[in-house]
Amino acid sequence: MTEDVHLPASWPGGVTRRSFMKFCTALAAGMALPATVAPRIAQAITDPQRPPVIWLHGAECTGCSMSLLRAEHPTVEKLIFDLISLDFHETLEAGAGHQAEASLARTIESNYGKFILIIEGAVPLQDSGIYCRVGGKNFVDSVKETAAAAGAVIAVGSCASWGGVAAMSPNPTGCVGVQEVLPGRQVVNVPGCPPNPYNLLSTIIHYLTFGKLPALDAKNRPKFAYGRLIHEHCERRPHFDNGRFAREFGDEGHRLGYCLYYLGCKGPVTYANCSTAQFGDAGSGCWPVGTGHPCFGCTEQGVGFNMPQFSTSPVLHATPNAGHAPITVERGEGVTPGAAALMAGVGGAAIGAGVVFAAKLGNKEERHEDEKA
Repeated sequence: MTEDVHLPASWPGGVTRRSFMKFCTALAAGMALPATVAPRIAQAITDPQRPPVIWLHGAECTGCSMSLLRAEHPTVEKLIFDLISLDFHETLEAGAGHQAEASLARTIESNYGKFILIIEGAVPLQDSGIYCRVGGKNFVDSVKETAAAAGAVIAVGSCASWGGVAAMSPNPTGCVGVQEVLPGRQVVNVPGCPPNPYNLLSTIIHYLTFGKLPALDAKNRPKFAYGRLIHEHCERRPHFDNGRFAREFGDEGHRLGYCLYYLGCKGPVTYANCSTAQFGDAGSGCWPVGTGHPCFGCTEQGVGFNMPQFSTSPVLHATPNAGHAPITVERGEGVTPGAAALMAGVGGAAIGAGVVFAAKLGNKEERHEDEKA
């Protein structure tokens, strides 16, 4: 099957066939799928008939799009032209005004029931949603109309997933997450502020490859990315298990890289792959805890931005019941932190290795090709 895979013509000289297949293998690993699925992923990515992606913006800061723009494996031009066929994105769109709206209407009409709809930002409902209008329409109406014609709907970022910053108290515009305005529709949540762009990319490619959405948790998040607590695979976990904590920013424990539990780290109650996937293509340690800042639970509803005290306190509140006692893990009541880490280690390591593998895509081979040339 791999012999039928051809690289897109717009990838000249920069990516070898072997590197491309490595990338597909890394995507499979990141989605907790076997390496044998890589050829199917390659076929889906290179299929010229793959369904397009429509990306709409609501009440947000465009940080999720900025995260996408900073992805390096693949870079944004390869991403939007070769991998996911991004046909409409209000921020990246070359056209504007009526021209852009006409392009959106054509894309919906010609791909009715097939395209993937990505929504970034919360949906204001107060006063019929008048506080967010695009193209002469209230955003809430655009979401409902476009979602009715979509093959799949993905809410990217915490604002789109459950309101996020836009819905913080007192929430005068009545912002809510996308799933609240589409009660009869399956909406995949890819939360984070911003989310890791590879979690979104993997969700889209899973749909392109298998014609269905990945397995979801109770909050409609892809399990491959949000199936484990950050705490289980945190690089500071050994310090937690041995009772070594930073008590203040800049104290000796903080300088020595001790656990940030007492500084308000929400890793023990936050489900995400930050501790294994890292963030930003900037190498190991590139995530809040790795840089010395506690996790504030941006992927969790009611843990990060939706906490009433988050908007009024300059200091993150300590995690409730902080101490040396074992943490109860949701999937196994009474499991100690060490035991939970042991049980989860193999799977988490595989996912983490896959994403790191993607981050190093083809570097060695491309250098080899340059030397040969």
